[in-house]
Amino acid sequence: MRVSGLFPWSPTLLTLLALFLRCGADVNTEIQPGPLYRVVGSRLSISCSTSGFPNENSDKDFKFYMASPARPTHFLNIISTEDPDFGYARFLRRIEAGDISLTRVGANSVIFEIKNLRKEDEGEYECSAVKPRSILNGVFSVKAVVKVIDNSLSVTSGESATSLTRDEGEALTLTCQASTNTIQHVHLSFIWYLRKDGAEEAKPIISLDKDFTLTPGQGFEQRYREEAIRLDKLGDADYRLQMTKLELSDQGQIYCQAQEWIQDPDRSWYKIAEKDAEEITLTVKPKETSALAVSLSAESAVQEGKELLLSCSISAQNLAGRFFSVAWLWEGNELVRMGPTGILTVTAAYSDQERDGELRATRTENSKYQLRLKPVRTTHGGSYVCRAWPEERDQEGNFKQGGAQDSQPQVVRVSTAESGLSVKMENTLQIISQGEKLRLTCTVDGFKGPLSVAWQHKSVRSPLFSTIIDLSEDGVTEKAEAFAGREVRVTRSKMETFVFEMDQVAPTDSGIYECVVSEKQANGKTHSKFQSANVTVKAIDSLVRVILKSRDHGVTVGENAHLMCKVTSPRVPMTLTWSVQKEDSNINTIVVLYSNGSISWSGDQHRYQVEVNSQENTLDVMHSLKILSASHREAGTYQCRVSVFLGKVHKKIPPSNQLKVMVNNPVSELALVSKPTITQSINTDIQIVCKVTSATPKPSLYEVIWELQQEAGNKTVLSSDRNALVTFGTQIEESDSRRISMRRTAEPAFELTIRQARLSDKGLYVCKVVEYLQDPQGEWYFLSDKTTTTNLNVTEPDTNLSIDKKELEVNVSIAEDFSIPCIITEQSSNESQFQVTWFWQKGAEAKPIYTAYRNSTLQPSTENIAVRYGHPLPGQFDLKVKTDAENSGVYFCEVEEWLYSHPYGWRKLAVEKSGNLTVNVDAEGRVNALSGPECMAPIWIAIFAMTVLTLLFVIMILVWRMCKKKTSGGNNSTLWVEQVPLNGKS
Repeated sequence: MRVSGLFPWSPTLLTLLALFLRCGADVNTEIQPGPLYRVVGSRLSISCSTSGFPNENSDKDFKFYMASPARPTHFLNIISTEDPDFGYARFLRRIEAGDISLTRVGANSVIFEIKNLRKEDEGEYECSAVKPRSILNGVFSVKAVVKVIDNSLSVTSGESATSLTRDEGEALTLTCQASTNTIQHVHLSFIWYLRKDGAEEAKPIISLDKDFTLTPGQGFEQRYREEAIRLDKLGDADYRLQMTKLELSDQGQIYCQAQEWIQDPDRSWYKIAEKDAEEITLTVKPKETSALAVSLSAESAVQEGKELLLSCSISAQNLAGRFFSVAWLWEGNELVRMGPTGILTVTAAYSDQERDGELRATRTENSKYQLRLKPVRTTHGGSYVCRAWPEERDQEGNFKQGGAQDSQPQVVRVSTAESGLSVKMENTLQIISQGEKLRLTCTVDGFKGPLSVAWQHKSVRSPLFSTIIDLSEDGVTEKAEAFAGREVRVTRSKMETFVFEMDQVAPTDSGIYECVVSEKQANGKTHSKFQSANVTVKAIDSLVRVILKSRDHGVTVGENAHLMCKVTSPRVPMTLTWSVQKEDSNINTIVVLYSNGSISWSGDQHRYQVEVNSQENTLDVMHSLKILSASHREAGTYQCRVSVFLGKVHKKIPPSNQLKVMVNNPVSELALVSKPTITQSINTDIQIVCKVTSATPKPSLYEVIWELQQEAGNKTVLSSDRNALVTFGTQIEESDSRRISMRRTAEPAFELTIRQARLSDKGLYVCKVVEYLQDPQGEWYFLSDKTTTTNLNVTEPDTNLSIDKKELEVNVSIAEDFSIPCIITEQSSNESQFQVTWFWQKGAEAKPIYTAYRNSTLQPSTENIAVRYGHPLPGQFDLKVKTDAENSGVYFCEVEEWLYSHPYGWRKLAVEKSGNLTVNVDAEGRVNALSGPECMAPIWIAIFAMTVLTLLFVIMILVWRMCKKKTSGGNNSTLWVEQVPLNGKS
């Protein structure tokens, strides 16, 4: 059986049902939430997915758009899954090169990627799911903001040498500095890598992740558990790797890597930058298996005042894993001993020299020890020996000393010389700032022979002097290993003047600096003199002050705002960042001014101007930020931040005070007026006019809201937005929306029209006008709103019903018709309807004989009386009665006036009674009329004709009343009439 054969409409119905089900689907499109902060040159990845389509398994098409901060409402086509030529030319070239891609990861998901972000890629990105032909409900387009910031990650190695050689079992200590100048909240992770000889990929030794968790690399776990490998974070930027026992497998290239991470709004962490430091080649020599051997080396002849260096070397099997005590002996007497843990024991005779820094013993490497005497005296001449003891450590940590092994004796001769050499230091007390240059001048007098100079330093925490740089008598300079990576110079500007300079000083460079000048006399002897200076280096963060101020941080839309950031600082390279934090948002970078003079904009460059002015003879630099033609988008809390790059590390200075810039609206001159009271009858048209009497002298748009306040509650009647789109309130019924409208006149004025007013329309009408202005960026913003009220009173019309009340008396014969007229001379309203009832009074009681209801229903009485109803004109009603011998009496009509009002329905306004009609029936006439048979035929013919005409007239009246009902909106009840018997019987 074919269903379509039985129901031809079935296929169409099924199709409509399918379309309805499809149209009812709720499509939802989601994108990775922003703002997403990414670094120039890094990868941007945005996920976009959709759901709610009827066919979830079919591939959906997506499109990506982008709007720059300079034109936030102008979106450009980037890429689409359905059209390879979708993008603008500036994007198509990058798409063809593979820099921009859109990849499906499922039927309903895609990944948008930019491999190499550019500064101009900053903006708002929109992902749009392509809408099918059938109309679907839901969200098809979503947006996310992307911020592209500069890469300020810096990673440098703390080692001056690019290659190191160590013995198997020795310890290795390496340092790296890593810092960033990003103002956003970021975390750094740090990894030490080892690329073994011949391997393509480097493997991690140990890492410190963004959550500050240490993790050893594969193959280094056991050594990490034994604490043979450590990674320590020292201060803000230093990361130190310690490997206590090197293995042959550790040979290769070692380098450090820093990674910068930022947390996206979805709480996930994203790596935005990664940098490697320079590689260091490490060579690990296998350990020797020979027995303990001790050797001592020193200069055989030393001039008085010079330095005597006694170097002691130990060679033994498995040296890295063993402990030793080392002592230096002079003429068989022990001078100083260094225990297995590095503790020094000095003979009482040399304790003063050790306290004054003239005697120093150090362990430079696992197998090398040094003893320095400076200045050396003639009494220091003689035979020196280095003695070593192996130390065995038990499980409790106690040491057991083994047999001693002595080196070969070394004889040292100390010569004296007579000299008039004198040394004078200028500026013996200096206070300088971090990052500045230290300059010391040493002036020599009374010399005759060649001069050499050594500059030494003793820090606040160390009791010993250490050599910084030497200048030989031949003009050759030699820096100490600890200062190999520093900018240190010593020059001889004149024959008697030596100048020491050190760049980029740090607080750790504070202490005593000593200039030791040695003269070589003609007899070969050397005479030395020294002078010292006390230097204090103040930390840069204690010297830099950043103050933000403004003369006009409260401006009107369209005006300029001027912010001034005063930076008081030593003359060191610094980077200044302007940032703003808007309400309920993150801190956004506006512009970065680098120390090399370059500028990087992150905000809308066209909205701002920057300027830098240095104050003469002061340490102040004034940075200005001017906000051009400010709009509400530029309102927010502004800050300026300063960072200095000292010692290859970013040093962040506490930011300036926060300064709130308020963008105020211009003064509104909006004023409204309306009639305070309007009184009008129901079923009439009412206009309520809300007139703008004074407007702001700028191009304005208005939003209008009409509200009705009644005892039952308040409700919005209708509203008109800035584009003149009218929307009715949710509480307004559909029938009411057809009666109510609003239009705007040129004055301007807003006219609310209520047609066919009802009693329910009365109340207090509030006209609220909201004024909007356009800012310099073309966006409309709220300026002000004003209200005016009109009290509307809707009344029922006065009762003006009037009926012809003439008193009449007629004499009629039997079989003669008489008419009972009912004429309405005046009515209360044109919309009134009437109910008419005719009465017959014979004696004291009046009985109804016929009723014509207002809905055109006709109802005769049960009395034996024959009547014909007529309604020839709107205000005339007529009832004809066929005369009978018993019909004598008084006749009259009674009229009820009814009027419809919402929400009460039909209401009876008035009742009026007509004048009396007295009817006298002549009984004789009746006999005569009925006596002749020849009269019967004409009478019956006349009765028949009158009946037909009456019925036709009634039908015409009924049709007319039905048409009138439809046009007047009255009661729509079905019209009907009961049959009226011609003989007067019901």
